[in-house]
Parts: sequence; C-alpha cells; structure tokens
Amino acid sequence: MFRLFRSKPEPNVLLDAPNIGEDRRVYAIGDIHGRLDLLTRLVDKIADDDLARGPGGTTELVMLGDFVDRGPESAGVLDFVMRLRDWWPAITCLQGNHEEVFLMAARGDESALRFMTRIGGRETMLSYGATEADLDEMTLGQLRDWLMSTVPEAHLTFIEGMADRVLIGDYLFVHAGIRPRVPMDEQEGRDLRWIRDEFLSFESPHPHYVVHGHSITAGVEQKGNRMGIDTGAYATGVLTAVGLQGTEQWFLSTSNYED
Repeated sequence: MFRLFRSKPEPNVLLDAPNIGEDRRVYAIGDIHGRLDLLTRLVDKIADDDLARGPGGTTELVMLGDFVDRGPESAGVLDFVMRLRDWWPAITCLQGNHEEVFLMAARGDESALRFMTRIGGRETMLSYGATEADLDEMTLGQLRDWLMSTVPEAHLTFIEGMADRVLIGDYLFVHAGIRPRVPMDEQEGRDLRWIRDEFLSFESPHPHYVVHGHSITAGVEQKGNRMGIDTGAYATGVLTAVGLQGTEQWFLSTSNYED
C-alpha cells in the first residue's frame, strides 16, 4: 500500500567497522527449525567460548527466530529455550515468520493452519504428539481443534512475547530484514519477519548493520550492510552463530557430523 505521508527517511550511514560495544559480548543464533540436537550443542559451544574469552561485561544471546517447523523437535526447541532463560537471563528471542503462522494456527485460524501444513508445520504437529495417520485422516477442522487443545498455552504466550527486532550498539538484529530507506519506527512487523528480495538486493548502507536469518545460504553471508546466518539447519545439519564484541566478529557452528 502506498503511503501518502512519510516522515523523513533515516540517514543511511555505512559503518566500516560496526561496534557492538566494548563492555558487552553478544552471540546471535540463526534459524533453528526444530533441530534441538544442534541447538543444545551450539549453546554449549557458546558457553565454552564465552568462558574461554574471559570477562567481557554482559554476555547476551539473541535468537533470530524460526524455532519451529521443518525439523523434528519444534516442541522440544520451545521448551529448551524457555528453560534457557532461567540460567541465561540476558536473552532475546525474535519472532520469525514460522512462529507468526504457528501462533495464528494454534489460536484457531484455519487459513493459517492450511498454510502451516505447506511450510513444514506437519513436522511441528508430529513433535506435539500427532501421528502420521492422525495428520492424514483428520479434517482441517479436526486438526484445528486438536492443535488448539494440544499446544501448551505457555508456548503460545512465549511466542506472543517475542520481539520483532533488537538494536545493540551499531547492530540491528531482525529475523528476515528491513524495508530499505524506511525509518525504523515505520517498519512493520510483517516486513521484519517476511521480507526477502527487496532487502537482500539492496546494497546501499542501512542506518545500522543488520544481522538476520530467514534466507538460507551455504555459509555465513557477509555484505557491507548486512550479515545472514541462516545456514539451513533443518536441511544441511549446520546451525550457525555469530559472536560480537567491540568491532570483532567470529563464528561458531554445529553440524550432523560432530560426535
């Protein structure tokens, strides 16, 4: 929809060396998609890396969204992340597009449920105890009722409370990206969770250096204005995190091939 009135765009300033801050250390994790096995190993690696690097002020963890769908343990991923907050309180979870659809479906939206079944939601429902036969035999209405009665309210409340974005130092963390040249206070949550080509093809500076998931690449994709860390965990078996402190960047990952 065209906007008749738009506030003055934020200035685009490319930061040659974006700085997260010297008194904080931040780790961001890409799209998990039900791979609880990879997530638990990656969190262990992050904890070990944080300890090895020594005191660095506050250590924060940012999860870029898409916890559910496609992989085998979506329910387990949500349980784990909710428990993780108890011993790693400085954690921010962003809502991905898959959480948006899952939440709508679990609240009774049949259109969202139909769409969910086409984007990996079958695996999510299996993780909540459905069988293959259940999913093949139930009507859409029956499936809706089953989902509404099965998914714990705590999971839905957790998803509802997820953030759309978080700004730390010179870095902006979002699930999918931002709409280029649109001020942050005018960015819509749907864009932050769903945008793709318009964001990925934009090569000019953004006001902040953007760290995102959503769009799968074979490895970390580093550009002058953004960094993509969705390495397709559900399909490739590789889950990736970036570590940030001051102007330093480093990467950690886990894969199917580790012991």
